[in-house]
Amino acid sequence: MVKSGDKVAIHYKGTLNDGTLFDSSEGREPLEFQVGSGMVIKGFDEGVMGMQVGEKKSIHISVEDAYGPASEEMIFNFDRADIPADIPLNVGETLNMHDGQRAVPVIIREVTESYVRLDANHPLAGQELNFELELVAIK
Repeated sequence: MVKSGDKVAIHYKGTLNDGTLFDSSEGREPLEFQVGSGMVIKGFDEGVMGMQVGEKKSIHISVEDAYGPASEEMIFNFDRADIPADIPLNVGETLNMHDGQRAVPVIIREVTESYVRLDANHPLAGQELNFELELVAIK
């Protein structure tokens, strides 16, 4: 049985409440992580606890145990004149901004003549998540 500190390999399929698939290990190697180390979201970590190799189960993860609620402070307007003209600005696409130390992905939410509205929330912030899990190995 999986306990905190174990390294596990797991196949998964992640969907939103409306059934939209947002991620899956299908066709890839299983996801490997150390349980309780913070490598995955809290609800996923807790969801594998107690599983046995070969076991399959479904879990539902609340917003708080997933990526948290979306924050209005993470949505901001950026002066369009400060964005190079050769960068395409299409609503829904992701840009990488730099905070001086690392790249921060932002989603384009609106484009006007004077500004571009950018969202730095995680794309799954504010969403409840559902996973179909299959424990492949405890290492």
